[in-house]
Parts: sequence; structure tokens; C-alpha cells
Amino acid sequence: MGKIRVAIAGLGNCASAIIQGVHYYNNAKKEETVPGLMHVNFGGYYPRDIEFVAAFDVNTEKIGKDLSEAIFAKPNCVRKFAEVPELGVKVQPGPIMDGVAPHMVKSFYCYDPKKMNPVDVADALKQAKANILVNFIPVGSYEATRHYAQAALDAGCAFANCIPEFICSDPVWTSRFEEANLPVAGDDIKSQVGATILHRTLVNLLLDRGVKIEDTYQLNLGGDTDFENMTVEERLKSKRISKTEAVTSLTPYSIPVRIGPSDYVPFLGDKKICYIRLDGKKFGDTPMRVEVKLSVEDSPNSAGMVIDVLRAIKLALDRKISGPLISISSYAFKHPPTQVTDHVARQWVEEYIQGDRER
Repeated sequence: MGKIRVAIAGLGNCASAIIQGVHYYNNAKKEETVPGLMHVNFGGYYPRDIEFVAAFDVNTEKIGKDLSEAIFAKPNCVRKFAEVPELGVKVQPGPIMDGVAPHMVKSFYCYDPKKMNPVDVADALKQAKANILVNFIPVGSYEATRHYAQAALDAGCAFANCIPEFICSDPVWTSRFEEANLPVAGDDIKSQVGATILHRTLVNLLLDRGVKIEDTYQLNLGGDTDFENMTVEERLKSKRISKTEAVTSLTPYSIPVRIGPSDYVPFLGDKKICYIRLDGKKFGDTPMRVEVKLSVEDSPNSAGMVIDVLRAIKLALDRKISGPLISISSYAFKHPPTQVTDHVARQWVEEYIQGDRER
């Protein structure tokens, strides 16, 4: 079956947590339960089968360094939970384009484009013999995301789009991957137990119990550069769409909604705090309200999901399945091509692993 050869675009906290996680669970056995993974053995692949072969970033604190060192370079603030040995992979300068907002140049320690040229991403992927390119560049990177998606196509790589720019949920892009005989998964990764999955669960609960939902909000605070980047509202357009549709797609009627990042609180670091409220009417038209606060270490919260996604994509490559991977996208992403309830998406993935469902 071979190794899963992965390249990563954007070496922020989430990428650090993924790489740490692979090494943390390096010796996991088939019969074990690993927090954050659907299965230790996912269709014959284990976390230890993931090998990182290329990496791209715009940060001078990371470019040129071994990947094992770069994932802990500033401004990353993810908790260190695993020792990562030297990987023999040097971080290469990626294209800046719209991936760095003007207010983030200093925070990202961004390289000077007058002094450094980005690599040819497609050529670098070919040289690394990568199977999959994972996109983790900052929210709001419309042009840069499409540049990486095209580079994956040109290099013959599958693509996992973990940010809220719409590739897997865009029929134009999915048709390009289908024509290239390559799988694509996305868009906008969910967390293991994050704001979106919790909000969706509460909505499902109320609807299943016959409550008429009248309005809801989800407000998120965080202290990493992801939240700093999103202090500019124009960077948030697709993020708000992604998070909002993940919740409103479950309701059979329209309701007033406000969902998305609300503030940047630097001293929180990689901690994310979420406040959810739902108002509704129950029997006799009597009012009810649900209020929840969730606090998590943000980056490790999505890392296990990505490890599942990478193994699902490798199964597609093995089986010569191209185009959008509906099952894993519906399970692991906020804005997939097809929105279904979470228990249905989970069942789809189980059927996909067994080979009873093509995508």
C-alpha cells in the first residue's frame, strides 16, 4: 500500500499539531482507541504511514529550516505534545499573493518579495513525489488557495482544502480534479469537538425533540494569528458562509443567525473560546434557551480530523477514485459538496472504508 506522501502549504499551529500527532501515535496498535481518530486502522493505513515530504510557507523564521524545527517557530503557539525527529524536509518559500493581509506582514515574519522568490510549487511537489497537498494557508487567501490547487493538479497530487475557500464545493474545480483523475476533499476542516460540530449537535437535538428554533448565534474568541488575521472583516467572507451554512443547512426553515469569529484576544494563545446560544419555542409555545461555553486548545482539535482525511484520500488514490470525496468531506469539513447530518456522514465514511461506497 505504501506511504502517504504529504506536502503542506502553511505551517501554522494546525500543521504543527498534525505533524506532532503522527509521531505521537507512531506506535498505535489496531485494537487501540486514539482520541481524535475515527479508527487507528483506517482502511489499512495507520498514522505512522503518513510521511511529510514537502512544506511551503512565507515566514522567514521557518523558510530553510527542517520541518521538525519550523513547526515550533514563532508565531506558532501550539502546545508541544510530541518530540518530532529531524525529518530531512526543508521548508520552501511559497507564493505570497493574497495569503498575507497587509496587517499580518509583521506577525507572519513575511519574507520580502524583492529579496526572495517563491518556488515553483508544482515542480517542488513533483520532485518530492508527493501524493497529497494539504492547504492550511490563512483564511481569506482566495488567489493563493487556487494557485496551490492548480499546482496540485499540475503535479498529479490530490488536494485537501482545510480552509474556507471553496474548491471541493465548487463544481468547476471538482470537475478539474475529476478530469485529472485526482481526488479532492474539503472545504474548511471541522474540529474533533469544536464550535461547529457542537452547534450542529444542539440544532439537531432541538429539531429532533420538536422545538421550533427562533434564532441562534455562535461567537468565537482566540489568541493565535488565525484570529488576528480575521480581525479584518473582508478576510472573513467565506469563513462566515462556511460556518453559517454548516449550521443552517440542518434547519428546514430560515432563522436569524450570527456565526463566526468575534474577537482576537492575544493572551489566549492557541486557546479558543466559543459561546453558543439558541432560542426556541417548545410545547404550548413556551420559550426556551440553550447557552453553552466551549473552551479548547484549537489546533490539536482539528489535527486528528486531518489525519483521517489524509488516509481517506490515499484510499481514493489506491482505488483510482477521482473528483470530490463526498463521504469524508461531509464528515470532516464545514462546507462540503453535500451537507448531511453528522451521523449520516459518519456512516458514509464507514461504508467508504469498507468499499461499499465509492466516494
